Amino acid sequence: MSDRKRSTALAFALALAGSAVLLAAPAAHADVVDVEYKCQTPIGDKSAVSPIDIKAVKEGDGYKLTMSFQKGVSSSPIELGKGAMNPSAVIMADGAEKVSVPVSGPPNPEAAPANTPIKISDLSGTYTPKKSGKVTFTAGVLTIKAMGTTTTCTPGNSPKPSLETDVTAAGGGAPQTGGDGGGDTLPQTGPADSALALGTLGATVLLSGAAGVLWLTRRGRQPQRTRS
Repeated sequence: MSDRKRSTALAFALALAGSAVLLAAPAAHADVVDVEYKCQTPIGDKSAVSPIDIKAVKEGDGYKLTMSFQKGVSSSPIELGKGAMNPSAVIMADGAEKVSVPVSGPPNPEAAPANTPIKISDLSGTYTPKKSGKVTFTAGVLTIKAMGTTTTCTPGNSPKPSLETDVTAAGGGAPQTGGDGGGDTLPQTGPADSALALGTLGATVLLSGAAGVLWLTRRGRQPQRTRS
């Protein structure tokens, strides 16, 4: 093979390898989404809009979800001292499976002045998928506890997902529920050894039937003897 042909073949192989890596990489799409929170506070109903960002990082069998607020969504009529506010929220997962993921964060690291939007720390939690596939993550209810009071903020504008990504469940995904109609897959309805035993029995019966047909065919083809 000439050097030119070798170079062409090598370039083609590298291109295929690169394509395989791109195809194998999980697809993800993230957006910073404006969420309009309707908050029920101790001093009446309030509303505020905050851009929400959600990220997912693979950790062991699950994914660490981080929910970030780019603006404060609530305020207090009095100053909140350092560590006086404890935020938590729910992230709604949908797609391959539909679940809610609780996330929480540290108390406010600095004092929050009165009548000033409170900056909420990043909230995080672990999502462990039971099914593999594409999943979307959307901001859910936000809860703020401070000085013995509870403020509940509900998204009022049906926000779109902040993140869409492919996830992989431990063990490879959803359990098999049977074959695809081809007839060569046994439903997994019991232990693996039982399925194996059924498969072996089926193969034995099939082979016996084939042998019987072959024997009958050969017998039918034998020439009849004539009597002398």
